[in-house]
Amino acid sequence: MNQGRIYERAAERFLCKAGLELIERNFRGSYGEIDLIMLDRRTLVFIEVRQRSKSRFYSAAASISSKKRSRIVKTALGFLKDNPIYRDNYCRFDVVAYDDPCASPLWIKSAFTEE
Repeated sequence: MNQGRIYERAAERFLCKAGLELIERNFRGSYGEIDLIMLDRRTLVFIEVRQRSKSRFYSAAASISSKKRSRIVKTALGFLKDNPIYRDNYCRFDVVAYDDPCASPLWIKSAFTEE
């Protein structure tokens, strides 16, 4: 298992302990991939997991470009099209960031919106 998948699984465990329910991991659409799709009560949450070793320049969360955010949103719309059961749910885009492998993850709810 590569390092990215290790952090994705760690984020999944962290979020499940926080009460979220896993819907799908590594959803692939025509615009890209969404690491985790989970339910937080009635809110469908699309989650990007980021990990960076200590960087002097920017954090793991800050490393998500506007182009990447746009691809995540387009991929989420594809998921909703393919899964009409979730169309009436509220949607949210979260980030779970790991800047230090020994520290707890930083969970940023509503990290970005549809632009």
